[in-house]
This record gives sequence, C-alpha cells and structure tokens, in this order.
Amino acid sequence: MTAPRRIAFFAFPGTEELDFVGPWEVLSAWAHNWRDDAIECIAVAETTEPIRCAKGLRILPDCTWDDAPEFDILVVPGGRGTRPLLERAPTLARLRKAADANKLIVSVCTGALLLAKAGLLDGKPATTHYESLTLLGELGRDVDVRPEARFVDTGNIITAAGVSAGIDAALHLIVRLHSVGRAREVRRYIQYDPSPPV
Repeated sequence: MTAPRRIAFFAFPGTEELDFVGPWEVLSAWAHNWRDDAIECIAVAETTEPIRCAKGLRILPDCTWDDAPEFDILVVPGGRGTRPLLERAPTLARLRKAADANKLIVSVCTGALLLAKAGLLDGKPATTHYESLTLLGELGRDVDVRPEARFVDTGNIITAAGVSAGIDAALHLIVRLHSVGRAREVRRYIQYDPSPPV
C-alpha cells in the first residue's frame, strides 16, 4: 500500500476558525471519501491540550511538534493568534525547517504574516487578508503583494487571501496533488458553489 501523503494543520491559540476548518473540510473530505488517493490530515500544536480559536471553537490537536509524524504539507492558518507568534523564534524556525525540507507550505489569511517574518516570502508574490496586506509587505523583503489574488502559488508555497479563500486554496492543492477531476468531485461533495445572497 502506498504511504499516505500527510497534511499537517498548525493549530495555535487564536486561530481563525474557518482558516483552519475550511481547508480541513476540503482535504479531509478527500482523504475519507477517496481512500485510494492515500491522504491523511493531522492537527499539530505545541501541546495536545485543547486550542481555543479566535471565536471560541476548541480544537483538540492530534500530536505535538515534538512527536508529530513526518508530514509532506503544512497548512498555516491565520487569526489574531498569529501576532504573538511573530515574535516566537521557535515557531519561525519551525517554518524555516519545513521550507528547507522542501515541504509544501500553504498559508491562509494572516498565516502569511508568519511566512513573511520567517523570510519565506522574500522576493515572492503572496497574498493575505485585505486588512493585513501592508503589514505583509513590511514583514518580508521585496514581497510582491497581490491584493486582488484569491490565492498565489509559487511552487513550494501557496498563500491564500482571507478566511474563506483557504477553501479555494485547498481545492487548488487537490489539483496539484491529484487532478482537476478529483478537485471537482470534492467540491461537489462538500457542495461548495459560492453564490453569496448579499
């Protein structure tokens, strides 16, 4: 049997809920409904204690960074909790280590601020939540900020705009890892067909 491609979701206090659970829904729906594709999703945090998100939802991590299994893709959500992490050297070092190991890193919303502070967006195009676009450019060197982009794929890093844009980035990730056809099947399964009523 093929070893699964493991997708690690970084959980931290103050995570914006949809930044985390939007891509989780897309990618775990893929993992559960197309098992032969060999995809696995895990939630990783500093501890295995429950994580309280920005609006009160609690996430129970599967493992800590110290005992996490090897993973191929890292999803970095945003939220108010990113601000203290900008000053946490171990967090930034962890992101650099993932990049150095050629992991595919996907940020959602202000998760991109962490990537910029870690130096991973220097000289690259990127996007984030519209309220943080200026800060994104200030945290990195020569970041090509794309204010109108829903997501930006630079190869080893994908940055998504605010909150719900993480769903689109996750579907794009399925295209990259498998096919347009599979991404369409997953999109249909989760009945994601945006047509806002307002």
